Amino acid sequence: MTMTKINFLNSSEKDFNLKLSQLLKISSQDDNSIEKIVTSILLDIQTIGDKALLQYTNKFDRISIKNASELEIPKSKWKEALDSISREQKKSLEIAAERIQEYHNHQISRTWEYTEKDGTILGQKITPIDKVGLYVPGGKAAYPSSVLMNAIPAKVAGVSELIMVSPTPDGYMNPLVLAAAFMSKVDRIFTIGGAQAVGALAYGTNTIPKVDKIVGPGNAYVAYAKKKVFGTVGIDMVAGPSEILIICDGKTPAEWIAMDLFSQAEHDELAQSILLSPDANFIKQVEESIKKLLPKMPRSDIITKSLYNRGALILVKDLEEACIIANTIAPEHLEISTENPDELLKFINNAGAIFMGKYTSESLGDYCAGPNHVLPTSQTSRFSSPLGVYDFQKRSSLIKISQQGAINLGKVASELALGEGLQAHAASAQYRVNGKISW
Repeated sequence: MTMTKINFLNSSEKDFNLKLSQLLKISSQDDNSIEKIVTSILLDIQTIGDKALLQYTNKFDRISIKNASELEIPKSKWKEALDSISREQKKSLEIAAERIQEYHNHQISRTWEYTEKDGTILGQKITPIDKVGLYVPGGKAAYPSSVLMNAIPAKVAGVSELIMVSPTPDGYMNPLVLAAAFMSKVDRIFTIGGAQAVGALAYGTNTIPKVDKIVGPGNAYVAYAKKKVFGTVGIDMVAGPSEILIICDGKTPAEWIAMDLFSQAEHDELAQSILLSPDANFIKQVEESIKKLLPKMPRSDIITKSLYNRGALILVKDLEEACIIANTIAPEHLEISTENPDELLKFINNAGAIFMGKYTSESLGDYCAGPNHVLPTSQTSRFSSPLGVYDFQKRSSLIKISQQGAINLGKVASELALGEGLQAHAASAQYRVNGKISW
């Protein structure tokens, strides 16, 4: 497929904000049909459990399992998969796992408390979530990196049971995925996928344990199913297409920037890759590099559609304006590819992950830099954060009031409760003050 021209925008044009808004929109024309299918699948899982799970698994994965017990992969198979991969693959997984573990060790929150003068103790108790379900895309387009990025922080947090589900189209399970699961100390693996897997984790069946939270990426049906079961279980986020935004001063090689744009565009035709630069000549160089490098890419058709439909090269007044626009876009991945990225960092408020300096390619973050690659998309970095240890922990408030504290605070609480017309609240507090109701 030949790309005629990538979108070009200029921040000085009067209709720039309108054009940018249109570029950021994602079509939702298929939502109704997806909702209907997912709702039906989830209802079947709730009502007939394993029977429905087997029917959908056999249908969508083109296999013929007769007993639900066959859906679980024994741990001996995980070890076989680890032993079957190349030495280089195993070493790369080990290095990535070590770096991810080290980074997430810094995120551990601990129980804390403090004592007031009257002996009242206040604090917070941190506890891990008991059971977590991890969805991992399956088949040949499988992502062992997703296993590492989801499983390791869960285990660092102290999750006692981590249950992985992954579809096996035509009976195929990528050995790298099983190897990553073995390294990450996943507890159980089931060969199920799609909305039916999400339903099984959320509601439980005779075979699949009910979990407390579901994490992990998936297609539109998986994403909608996660949204639908939220409330019954927790979820990490409803992720949209992948995104990269690059701010460049024109001093990074144009081919590097073009390839960084490709790195997200190759994910999906709806993925978004955008460059912001104050250097018009550099933008032209990047455009030429795109034309030169694109035919060499194995996934050139996907990259082409992505760049043509949702990609953009944007000329800005200066780097400070680029930061203002970046905060509006609120990207999943933000590369600050400039000579002095720290100077721009203070202007950035909205981004899932920030990659600083021309040697920091986003692709390193996807695999082995250490920080999590599960990031907020579709402008949600305005109010949400990367997946981390904190997503697998719960916080409970600790309150231990002393006798004197009950007297001091009881007066305050009863006054406020009476003001709200909640007399029982007031009386409950007053009994601790003087042993009777004072109104």
